[in-house]
Amino acid sequence: MYAQALNAVLERLAAAARDVGRPQPRLLAVSKTQPATAVAEMAAALRASSASNATVTGVAHAPAFGENYVQEALAKQAAISHETLEWHLIGHLQSNKAREAAAAFDWVQTVDRDKLVAALARHRPDDLPPLNVLVQVNIDDEASKHGCAPEQVSALAAAIAAQPRLLLRGLMAIPAPHPDVARRRAAFGRMKTLFDTLATQYPHVDTLSMGMSDDLELAVAEGATMVRVGTALFGKRA
Repeated sequence: MYAQALNAVLERLAAAARDVGRPQPRLLAVSKTQPATAVAEMAAALRASSASNATVTGVAHAPAFGENYVQEALAKQAAISHETLEWHLIGHLQSNKAREAAAAFDWVQTVDRDKLVAALARHRPDDLPPLNVLVQVNIDDEASKHGCAPEQVSALAAAIAAQPRLLLRGLMAIPAPHPDVARRRAAFGRMKTLFDTLATQYPHVDTLSMGMSDDLELAVAEGATMVRVGTALFGKRA
């Protein structure tokens, strides 16, 4: 039932990338509030579309899903444990949930403080690969948003890179939804500048996660390598 919506999103991504001569970014399906049955159906649609299962380097991956809450994700994982999926935490993570998150997720995109770095590293199980980590940046300095300040990225990245149970992969941001498109695009551009600097310092940095259903074209134009799409795939939440 999701094939049509998925194809529409993939066409948007392809067109946006083509317009600016950039590689097509990876699609992260944001499944927060969606039932496990919807995740399974979307996973089937993703597998049926080879374009959605490739990164910018063309490497195949399991269908990837983004969740905001640890407990909600754990319930879905248990319900569809037969599925081979890649799970990303994209919501704010409290330190007291780090043990569960470190064991349950393949990626945590919202690392924004030293305390969380230490907790995730301490609790990542030894029988799993290092946890993929993105630094969340509060690029517009919004009081209501989590994320570190841009000037804190370097120190936080160094702290992550020093942990053998963590793998620094890049940056994530949720810019303010300004009605002025130029301001929104400028925020994405500032993220790309931070990302490019980081990528020169750490060999595994390859992911700039930004852009959602309403602004993915702007994000792609400025260099996103991963976009997080929920509404355009699953429909509006009730």
